[in-house]
Amino acid sequence: MNLTLPPLSLYIHIPWCVQKCPYCDFNSHAQKGVIPEKEYIQHLLADLSQDLTAYKTAIGERKIHSIFIGGGTPSLFSAEGIQYLLAEIQKRIAFEDQIEITLEANPGTAEAERFLGYVQGGVNRISMGIQSFEPEKLLKLGRIHNREEAIQAVEFAKNAASLGLRSFNLDLMHGLPNQSVSQALSDLKQAIALNPPHLSWYQLTIEPNTMFYYRQPTLPDDDELWDIFEQGHQLLTSAGYEQYETSAYAKKGYQCQHNLNYWRFGDYLAIGCGAHGKITYPTGEIYRFSKTKHPKGYMRGEYRYSQELIALEDRPFEFFMNRFRLLEATPKTDFEQLTGLTLKSIEPIIAQAIEKNYLTETTQYWQITQHGKLFLNELLEGFLV
Repeated sequence: MNLTLPPLSLYIHIPWCVQKCPYCDFNSHAQKGVIPEKEYIQHLLADLSQDLTAYKTAIGERKIHSIFIGGGTPSLFSAEGIQYLLAEIQKRIAFEDQIEITLEANPGTAEAERFLGYVQGGVNRISMGIQSFEPEKLLKLGRIHNREEAIQAVEFAKNAASLGLRSFNLDLMHGLPNQSVSQALSDLKQAIALNPPHLSWYQLTIEPNTMFYYRQPTLPDDDELWDIFEQGHQLLTSAGYEQYETSAYAKKGYQCQHNLNYWRFGDYLAIGCGAHGKITYPTGEIYRFSKTKHPKGYMRGEYRYSQELIALEDRPFEFFMNRFRLLEATPKTDFEQLTGLTLKSIEPIIAQAIEKNYLTETTQYWQITQHGKLFLNELLEGFLV
């Protein structure tokens, strides 16, 4: 069985942050003392070199399509450190001409002042974790910036456009503790007024092993959440934003290429503490892998944590779990070329989904319906073996 090789991205995880937010279930560690920036960067490069050797036949002639530096708070690293890291990565594997390189940043003043340096180092997209503009909500969420700093950070990002910053994203949450519908919409209006090319607007969910899980705050009820989403979606659409993924809105031409590659069942190398990757071999094998979570183990040079072959029977679920996060139609050829399976193998499940009005189909595409989006879990369960 031969597979078509999808675009190849790279995820880089930097695990440190100033303090752990009470809703955060990412692999992040509150900064204690000086962050070992130079040492960690050397480990990232060694980790990448190891993967490039291990997956050489899978990577083939592919170049890096996009890079996403996430965390933690990557903007705690110096501009010089990020510049060096990107330059050294490019020595090891070629970049596509129009590569998108995103760095997650805190909108605090110190990090925002580094934006120009990051852009000079090769970053061409910045993603800022604003979450809210209300002082009380920022405090409740454990954020260390204020409203003025968030607005100032957007100005820094706009100024960096002349040096090569192509786009920036604002992360904004709704459904916050004790948040009214009008407060949520006020936050959204403030974000829209700043005119970011991309807006990630997502609902706060309580995840296990977070402070909010053990001390649950009072959140808006389902009716309020629906009102927030419905009215917020209308505000975004009226302002020229198009929803292209469950929680992502973008102006025309500003979709996040890195995230699109995830949801389209693309491949991605992954380096850094707890990073997760996926790689396809032209001969038909698809693997998911992860890296050691804790900085102590990782910085002993113990990079690889796990590797797992995606079995043929699991591929329909894996493929659709990703594709149905996107609102775009799913080409049937993508399913065949990226999973190595025939359309016939999923015919009964697709027929059931169409019958339940979860999907519509043409000879070339499947399209998830509004009803299907509301019952996404039930739709996906059909593909579980």
